Amino acid sequence: MRIGSGAGGCRGGPGRAGASGMAVVPLRPCGAAGRLLPLLWGRVARSKGASLGPGVPGRLTQRRYKKDVLPSPEGPVPSVSITEIRQYLRAQGIPFHDGYSCLHTPSFFTSRRKDQTPPSAASTPYTLFIDKTTGSFLCTATLAEGTWQDFQANVELQHRGVRPASSEEPEEDVQRACEDARCIWERALPLWELLDEDETNETKSMFGISLVTNATLKRFGVRYLRTAKSLVFPWFSPRDATLRGLKLMRVEKKGGAIAYVEETLPRFDSYHNLFGLHLIGQRDTELVLTGWELDALALHQSTGVASLALPRGATCLPPALLPYLEQFKRITLWLGEDLRSWEAAKLFARKLSLKRCSLVRPGDLQPRPLEALNQGLNVTKILRAALPASHKSIVSFRQLREEVFGELVNTEQVAGIKWARFPELNKLLKGHRRGELTIFTGPTGSGKTTFISEYALDLCMQGVCTLWGSFEINNVRLAKIMLTQFAGRRLEDQLELYDEWADRFEDLQLYFMTFHGQQNIKTVVDTMQHAVYMYDITHVVVDNLQFMMGHEHLSVDRLSAQDYIVGAFRKFATDNNCHITLIIHPRKEDDDKELQTASIFGSAKASQEADNVLILQDRKLVTGPGRRYLQVSKNRFDGDVGVFPLEFSKASLTFSSSGKNKVKLKKMKEEKALLTKKAPEGGPGAAKKP
Repeated sequence: MRIGSGAGGCRGGPGRAGASGMAVVPLRPCGAAGRLLPLLWGRVARSKGASLGPGVPGRLTQRRYKKDVLPSPEGPVPSVSITEIRQYLRAQGIPFHDGYSCLHTPSFFTSRRKDQTPPSAASTPYTLFIDKTTGSFLCTATLAEGTWQDFQANVELQHRGVRPASSEEPEEDVQRACEDARCIWERALPLWELLDEDETNETKSMFGISLVTNATLKRFGVRYLRTAKSLVFPWFSPRDATLRGLKLMRVEKKGGAIAYVEETLPRFDSYHNLFGLHLIGQRDTELVLTGWELDALALHQSTGVASLALPRGATCLPPALLPYLEQFKRITLWLGEDLRSWEAAKLFARKLSLKRCSLVRPGDLQPRPLEALNQGLNVTKILRAALPASHKSIVSFRQLREEVFGELVNTEQVAGIKWARFPELNKLLKGHRRGELTIFTGPTGSGKTTFISEYALDLCMQGVCTLWGSFEINNVRLAKIMLTQFAGRRLEDQLELYDEWADRFEDLQLYFMTFHGQQNIKTVVDTMQHAVYMYDITHVVVDNLQFMMGHEHLSVDRLSAQDYIVGAFRKFATDNNCHITLIIHPRKEDDDKELQTASIFGSAKASQEADNVLILQDRKLVTGPGRRYLQVSKNRFDGDVGVFPLEFSKASLTFSSSGKNKVKLKKMKEEKALLTKKAPEGGPGAAKKP
């Protein structure tokens, strides 16, 4: 597993309360681990790639590049079904057990002496796990892992008498991350061993864990790093309990709000620590899965039930962690206290197998575990009231009652995630919601890709896992546009700042499909399905629909082919509770006419299936350069539609709503209403009678 040098993130949100009961707001991600770690050495912040190893300050290493891209048509990952996996195992004479998310088989990576007799099938430990969805495997005894094709290759080697290698030499980045983690771990002190008891109490109060006992902290191995004022959570290898990494958490205060800022060694994309896993016994069959290390501490102390914390909270559940959760017959997901954590819990339950999962629904009487401990609530009672994740196809209102009440109480959260850069869009659409289909169109050359990249980047910066499918421009150019928008400046003129901004940009949950040009809709949808499973994608951007029209081998016309593609995306959004933003070119219109919903290329199916229709109006040919507007012509959520102006900054490649938007938006609505009122009956402005 490739491990980087460090990463950072932050925790916060409307629902999280801090140590002193103050509201918590999210902060900008920290970027590289160099934000905290230089405090350990008493040196200046390191440059990109500089070593943090003791005694080797400023040693530069090779530049790292993000490799989280999805397969291109030139080299796609062959898909495999669970039926094919079972048939192959039977054909090769490999015994297996059917688990919840994986198939369990004996591992051929575990070493055995030549003079040692092979164990019987009944006594053979089944330590190799094969993912039912992807075919990827993991040996928990040796930590060997790979794809389904790697598994088949190793089986062939075994038939030839060649023993598969159990592990590879660790990469330089892996060794450096482990050295840094060990150095920090040695410098950190257990909270209960601080010289001053007042300092211990003050530190506990700062993190809101005054009621968490020293015995609980000691059991989980939590330490405190004075120089960085951070709690240190260890990542112990499940194989031999050696230290593989760390997570550091500190508190930042801004006015009356606080935020928990996290950094990890290795970087977040390689930090696969189920915090507390080393404490799990082989006989444990019940588990509570949380989204925060402090919640795991509070849960175990309150109930004594086995508790684990996901490495990235409610953001994602990496499939690489599923084998470690196979032994549990019952898993309760208690990820947080807001609607996003509730939606994430339902998504994760599908990966873990619905029949064994229960969910704790957030509410005033069911806050996150740490808050429940601090408020003196009965945590055991809350766990017993967890709702089963699976349900029948037909339900009564009695079963939906709490869901409906939750939506009435949390109207702002139900409306979706707000855009930070487009406040006027929030007034119309109210927010970005899962499971919807948004159609976006605009004239050729008006800046559709540039606008939608900032639109998606805004959401991605707020924790929305995003997948980009750009068939019109290549990923390098798209990433350059998004990085410029992210930094808000021309980095060509300030190359010395590139690494700093690239570090921060790399920490976003942003992935790209490597398709370019004409593509087949089935290949695209299969790739999207893979991304949803692997990376918990909740927003897919497809630019644009016309590039999938030429590959459809259908004995129908182009309009029918387009209807089929739109229907496929609509079904995907609904089935996977994932928002899809689909760019469609408009029909050829006169330059002096504004685009309408009917201007979208194709039949009416696209606008009928869509939950939202956005049109980028470009009036520069009529009223002069730079007169662009965003029109919301359909909004299924609450019906609000309207238009507001945009201003384009060439330096930062960003569209920002004008400072006079509020007045302009209101004026345009009033003028439209006045025009409709004064229009003579039967005239162009009159409303048609049904």
